[in-house]
Amino acid sequence: MARTGTTAVLALLPDAEPLLRSAAEVDALAVRPGVPAHAALLYPWLPADEVDGSDMDRLRGALPAGPVPVGLAAVERTGGFVGVPVPELGQAADAVRTAFPGQVPYGGRFGLRPPVHLTVALDADLRAAAEIARRTAAALPITTEVTALHVVALARTGWHSLAELPLSR
Repeated sequence: MARTGTTAVLALLPDAEPLLRSAAEVDALAVRPGVPAHAALLYPWLPADEVDGSDMDRLRGALPAGPVPVGLAAVERTGGFVGVPVPELGQAADAVRTAFPGQVPYGGRFGLRPPVHLTVALDADLRAAAEIARRTAAALPITTEVTALHVVALARTGWHSLAELPLSR
């Protein structure tokens, strides 16, 4: 569980919200409440109380030069995890991670360069995960576009936006 003050750099994927709603119908505990559909480019990022203007400038310098088209087309399932790969954001994630080499994605649990994905369900029981994966596959493909990245921080009351960083040409 993340600690208060943890931050993340995310690409929100509002067109994928129906996938989370469908998963919650199967197992409400497998979907994190209050967390919108997203792909994490770097989690955790910096502690919220340490983020300053130079960090935001360095992050802005790592952003893609314009909107990123995304095609959500496949389902991955491992045990109680159900996700959708977002390979189109891999280059952006690499740039953000390179700009902040001291911040290891997911604390290193999935290696230094974990693939970017949308988490649909986490820690679901196996039967629920299978049903969520089936429903997710039936709802794909989804084509969308990422036009901004978001920096969010965990507070006692949940995740809150610290910054929206538009991807402009």
